[in-house]
Amino acid sequence: MTFSDVCLIACFVGFALSSLRWLRVAQREHYLPWTTTRFAIRWWKLGAVNLFALTMAFAAVISSVWFAAGAILTAVLAAFGPFGLGLKGRTSSLAWTRRLQTLSALHLLLSLTVLTTLRVIDIGAFGYALLSLAAPILVDLALAILRPIEQRAANRYVVQATTTLERIDPVRVAVTGSYGKTTIKGYIRHLLSDNYSVVASPASFNNSAGLSRAVNEHLTEGTEVFIAEMGTYGPGEIADLVKWVQPSISVLASIGPVHLERFGDLDTIVSSKSEIFSSSRIAIVNIDAYGLDTEANRLQASGITVLKCSSENAAANIFVTADTGLSISIDGREIARNLKSDAVPINVACAIAVAVSLGVAEERIVERIGALPVPEHRRQLLTSPSGIKIIDDTYNSNPAGAAVALSTLSQLQAQRKAVVTPGMVELGSRQSAENRRLGVDASLIADDFVIVGKTNRAALTNGARDGTARVHFVANRQEATEWVRKNLTQGDAVLYENDLPDHYP
Repeated sequence: MTFSDVCLIACFVGFALSSLRWLRVAQREHYLPWTTTRFAIRWWKLGAVNLFALTMAFAAVISSVWFAAGAILTAVLAAFGPFGLGLKGRTSSLAWTRRLQTLSALHLLLSLTVLTTLRVIDIGAFGYALLSLAAPILVDLALAILRPIEQRAANRYVVQATTTLERIDPVRVAVTGSYGKTTIKGYIRHLLSDNYSVVASPASFNNSAGLSRAVNEHLTEGTEVFIAEMGTYGPGEIADLVKWVQPSISVLASIGPVHLERFGDLDTIVSSKSEIFSSSRIAIVNIDAYGLDTEANRLQASGITVLKCSSENAAANIFVTADTGLSISIDGREIARNLKSDAVPINVACAIAVAVSLGVAEERIVERIGALPVPEHRRQLLTSPSGIKIIDDTYNSNPAGAAVALSTLSQLQAQRKAVVTPGMVELGSRQSAENRRLGVDASLIADDFVIVGKTNRAALTNGARDGTARVHFVANRQEATEWVRKNLTQGDAVLYENDLPDHYP
């Protein structure tokens, strides 16, 4: 065996170990092409240690032109770096699903093709060293190749779901928005459940695979209303869902910088979310949100019946405000005042609009408002065995929701208050500013501000300087909960604001 063969084996082992890391990232990022490389860049740029390791890796690649041993150093760095991103994962281990197995097989095939080519052209240790660093790029290439194939494979489930919808023929209600979708979906189901047999898509099943599964597994004879939550990462995705779901009532509940790095700007978010109205006879629109008053007027001009919802404009069809409780007006008539509820008024307004559209009596709507369900991990109020008041908002990752959760914390009677958060992600160019604002607001309300991880540490810390809270740094969620157990006692309160899987720094 030549030394070149030793370098080849070392580089392929390093590549294989690195691939496990990046396959896990690909799975956690919903198999979207080119997200893996983006995360690789994010991780390698993070901190002095990873930057130094990356510099050393490229220096070793270059040196391998003259000294083959440089390839071995590159392989070692690829196998163990970037530091902090484990092979197994604490919160998001690899799940060897059929899709991941397919991706892994193609990734291996591409890798062996590249390796064979390198051997044929006899580029030597330099080529092997480059290969050891190329795992995230080859994972993304495999994802790009597989995407149309996976879409065609998934289409058979969509065809089955379409047939089921046509046979059972429920009223189809679609809900979208930058945030609040799952909450509003639960409210709609609650308000309709006395009058109709209702099925709602579970949890966050809001893409084609999730919605087709919801229909195929949960829709049964006698279902009268199907509520479909619809999400999107870019233009055209909601339009594809609407083509086969064919909702007759659609709700556009919010516009915000969620996934802004994918969309580019808020106007693109507005146009992408508005695709939900293409089959609707009734459009329910939150006119308080960016761009949606104009969108509501456009829809009206097109001949669609529009119900405008607001917590700011009393002229809206459904107007809901909160002071000591919820006050509700429909077409200018107040039907309830100061109902006990801590629900976000605009979410309630959108749900009421659907109920009104389907003929639910106003008095029945009012009766059921007081018992609106609280979605898990969204401003869910709990008490720990040790008596600590907990606001679990770990499924929220948007500025508006964070502001509401902080307001809830401010209203709690507690001796000591803490906020635990890794900050918010996928906010594009606004991410730093929005996390700085979160840091300011949290540090003005809380006594302790616990920053988790490094993704938004700089922005959150910068914002916290404007407040009075003591700032603490922890590496991950486990350390954060340990900090809470050690430092808070009965009568104290903590807000867990958002959570990030451990493929984020």
